[in-house]
Amino acid sequence: MFNRLYIHIPFCVEKCGYCAFVSARARPGEIESYHELLLQEMRLAAADHEQGAPLDSIYFGGGTPSLLHPLQVSRIIDLAAELFSLSPGVEITLEANPGTIDRERLRNFREAGVNRLSLGVQSFDDDMLRRLGRVHDAAQARHAFRDARLAGFGNIGIDLIHGLPGQTLSGWREELRQALSLSPEHISVYGLTVEEGTPFALRYPEESPEIPDDDRSAEMFETADTVLVEAGFEHYEIANYARAGYRSRHNSGYWRRDGYLGLGVAAHSFLREGYGFRFSNHDTLEEYSRELVSGRLPRRDEHLLTLEDAMAEFMFLGLRMVEGISCKSFEQEFGSRLNDIYGSTIDELIRIGLLQQERGNLRLTRRGLLLSNQVFARFLP
Repeated sequence: MFNRLYIHIPFCVEKCGYCAFVSARARPGEIESYHELLLQEMRLAAADHEQGAPLDSIYFGGGTPSLLHPLQVSRIIDLAAELFSLSPGVEITLEANPGTIDRERLRNFREAGVNRLSLGVQSFDDDMLRRLGRVHDAAQARHAFRDARLAGFGNIGIDLIHGLPGQTLSGWREELRQALSLSPEHISVYGLTVEEGTPFALRYPEESPEIPDDDRSAEMFETADTVLVEAGFEHYEIANYARAGYRSRHNSGYWRRDGYLGLGVAAHSFLREGYGFRFSNHDTLEEYSRELVSGRLPRRDEHLLTLEDAMAEFMFLGLRMVEGISCKSFEQEFGSRLNDIYGSTIDELIRIGLLQQERGNLRLTRRGLLLSNQVFARFLP
């Protein structure tokens, strides 16, 4: 069962040198044919899976979903409403590249039903944007935000990246200042990950002196936390900050292990069946298309979770939330006390200052937020 829908759009104007996601430049007519495949997959999936609760969120991710025509977005949302029940006030997010949108296009997306916009700004520094290979500049990012407001969007998020080549702490503070000057409802701050095999990795290997070291990256993380919290944002997940009432409902569902159905090339799904059922789609457009044209769902990998898998996921996904996990919720879901399963691991992580337990909740400490991957690894089955 699921109550969230994810739609992957794998096309970009130009693939960024640092990006390791499944995405590519679209050839003429490719977006149109892909859109029809998405509709076909949704129909097949609706017949194959029990929905459960009404959809509480729909998320267009990528790639660059803003390359879709607003009418295509409208058709996808309309078909979702026809095949699945939607909750009142369903959150519908579209990721957008500032270089692919204008006020009219944004107004049309809003009229299509999109009510939350996630702008992939990444930086307000033109030199940094050139290094990243982005197709927009800082002025376009600011204009895109203002156009989104004028188009009727009252819920806008901005993505920023820190730890960029040549980035200084003062430069990072300026990035945060410019983001705050626009008054967004949500800000995500991600540390740069240099993925092996990307053009970016060839240009900037991990040992490159231009890449800020771990200590400087940690300082940037802590600076963001201080600046954004002082500005009135709630730090609710490792990389995410929101004004009151504006947390990303869709992404919060991932961390709570809500069921979600993923559509599109390389999309992942998680259904609340048994202890959980995870599967993914083929990661090439050719294989994805071939399966759907043959009337089959384009699945590649399937994994039915064991009790041990589900408990581990509860821990390393739930601990991403700054509020942490509820010991009572763990017991209600799995029929065992948290300390009976992970007591020695928890005690050790508390002893070394990475976890803290209070009022029935277990959560990462400030140091634990910086070293979260080390904590999560301790709960892997």
